[in-house]
Amino acid sequence: MRAPTASAEPIPLLVPDLPSALEVLPFLQRIDAARWYSNGGPLVRELEALLARLTRLHVPGAEALPHLEAAAVANGTASIELALQAMGVGRGARVLLPSFTFPATATAVVARGATPVLADIDARRWTLTPELARETLRHTRVDAVLPVASFGMPVDVDAWDAFTAETGLPVLVDAAAAFGAQRPGRTTHVSCSLHATKPFGIGEGGVVLTADGELAARVRRLANFGFTDGLIAESGGNAKLSEYHAAVGLAQGQRFELMRAKRAHVAGRYLAVLAAMPDLVALPLAPEGTIRSAMPVRLLTPIDAGALGARLAAVQVQTRRWYFPAVHAHPAFATAERVGADGGPALPATEALGPMLLGLPFHAFLGDAQVARVCGLLREAVPELRATRRPLRSMRARWRVA
Repeated sequence: MRAPTASAEPIPLLVPDLPSALEVLPFLQRIDAARWYSNGGPLVRELEALLARLTRLHVPGAEALPHLEAAAVANGTASIELALQAMGVGRGARVLLPSFTFPATATAVVARGATPVLADIDARRWTLTPELARETLRHTRVDAVLPVASFGMPVDVDAWDAFTAETGLPVLVDAAAAFGAQRPGRTTHVSCSLHATKPFGIGEGGVVLTADGELAARVRRLANFGFTDGLIAESGGNAKLSEYHAAVGLAQGQRFELMRAKRAHVAGRYLAVLAAMPDLVALPLAPEGTIRSAMPVRLLTPIDAGALGARLAAVQVQTRRWYFPAVHAHPAFATAERVGADGGPALPATEALGPMLLGLPFHAFLGDAQVARVCGLLREAVPELRATRRPLRSMRARWRVA
């Protein structure tokens, strides 16, 4: 791999795609005129209607739902916590979730006073599936399930609806990076992040998408301490979205088609080039037409993804080891119960994927030449690292908890 030079163009991992100050200005002027700044103001309610409408418009199957609402809150993690509470998941409940996820999935469960139960993932889809959840239920008890739309890849909510009908267990999808790709089901609810780096970024925010109007109303009440007509019947928290964040969101809604088109183009360029490297990398399975929100690749050669990331960093290409280490390898969750499909504590698909996964630069501002450069460096570096690799077992030992 060629040595870095001072002229090497930096390629950042993520670049937020937010509206300009001029695009937001008309909505800020509406705030000035109304003098309503928080507590469920008119811009927040308008944003909620917009998010529901965009979901119906862009996500296959959403138009068939008889009802779809969006409840906007302060951030994505709060949307998980509030949705779980609105679903009746309380203190002492056992919530099944994949260990292969961003730790906030698990911290949201703990914040509810519930207990995370960590499961394995499907090796091809990189997520917890209803089939795996059913196998896990043969060996342990859970009270709710929290699957993850990994890297913005939508999950099959119809299958999760069927799971709920069969087991009676409520399901909430952590779809942090999947707004515009993930719809709710008839009984399966969805939580999305509106963080600056997400597909519909507003700086900071979150939204619960649901076909249950009463659940949406309950989320809104709980985000405002639990107030109803001046009284608190159920204690909530302070997770309201401000009118200022809603102003950014409404301006963002006017750009959403363009944003999707830009991400689709970048993803298309990556997929075209990576398709010529089938012996080096693999991607997760995704429904046809999915517009990606990240570009994680699994290395098919047993080398350390961290070493590859360091090689790319040396030539000004930023990468990230998404979902690494897995939740069970973080000290806060080292004693959490782990239940594989066979009932044992081993999570083989999770442990095999983590050390081999690397997130490549992906954002709306990547040019074709930059994508080609990233992929070219990947093609060049992997064989070099293969020749000098250490045993994979020693690499895994650095993050796996026995």
